[in-house]
Amino acid sequence: MSYSTADNERLIRLLADTGLGDQRAFAQLYEACSSHLYALLLRMLKRRDWADEALQDCFLRVWQKADTYAPEKGSPLTWLLTVARYRALDLLRMKRPEVEMPDEGEEPPMTFADASESPEDRAVEREGLGMLRDCMKDLQDEQKRSVLLAYYEGYTHQELALAMKAPLGTVKSWVRRGLARLRECLDR
Repeated sequence: MSYSTADNERLIRLLADTGLGDQRAFAQLYEACSSHLYALLLRMLKRRDWADEALQDCFLRVWQKADTYAPEKGSPLTWLLTVARYRALDLLRMKRPEVEMPDEGEEPPMTFADASESPEDRAVEREGLGMLRDCMKDLQDEQKRSVLLAYYEGYTHQELALAMKAPLGTVKSWVRRGLARLRECLDR
């Protein structure tokens, strides 16, 4: 999921206009990003009905909070994915008894699929996932597992500590260091 500078500038402009109440900009933002957000939500929630609900809530939140986006703090897609991720985590916490968690040692697959995406979108997605997979190989086992469980399965830090049988502070460090190493690798 690699966006050019022009794409990022367009998303920044759409978020700014959405923050000012521009419904047309909001519709364009939805069209440009909804498939990426939906893929993340579907991966985290594992149920289409929950992913649909989370996507709707996510874009409601974007409509309400677009004016708080600060380009100097990160890319627009990262901000949008973060909004979606938090919505998925909220839903998982609310419906946790119904959620089936992976077995100990089971690593979740890193695939996203959305039949509505064009072949070009899927190619860009595959390229981004390939880069991410290559970067994941550079992580220590604990970092890799903690990042995957936190960001793809929606585990909280406390749940990670229990699942990985490690102190909370250690798990937080694994996640933080793993993300930092991924960021460095992807920036190269």
